[in-house]
Amino acid sequence: VLLKGLSNDGFVWYTNYNSQKSKDLEVNPKASLLFLWLDLQRQVRIEGSVTKLTRDQSEAYFKSRPKGSQIGAWASPQSEEIEDRTILENQVKALEAKYANDANLPCPPHWGGFVLQPNKMEFWQGRSSRLHDRIQYIKEIGQDWKLRRLAP
Repeated sequence: VLLKGLSNDGFVWYTNYNSQKSKDLEVNPKASLLFLWLDLQRQVRIEGSVTKLTRDQSEAYFKSRPKGSQIGAWASPQSEEIEDRTILENQVKALEAKYANDANLPCPPHWGGFVLQPNKMEFWQGRSSRLHDRIQYIKEIGQDWKLRRLAP
């Protein structure tokens, strides 16, 4: 996913709710995010519970997207098999014609945001000795973050 924001609620991204990742999150609303900077020998892993954003939040973000991205959200049946690319291209042309005089398209009902509320974050710093640094923060319900050093 493409991380689009960080708020007091957690880490935010947007997607098609009919995608496989969205279906998986409906069954098991727990996930992890991984950010790797191999050239810098650094990595951050974040784990937590995932919830959908409100419809108002999703619609507000959708309006901020470029019109071409809005059209793409309507045109693509994400994760579904399609016969060929012309299906997408024809759908885009039809939507461009339909909304030619509009600055924005309405937000599709099958599109919106998720937020991951972290309860574990691990920071890894690689070392040539293989004695990498691993620092982990864990947050239990109703408690402050706890810092732990992990062996590599």
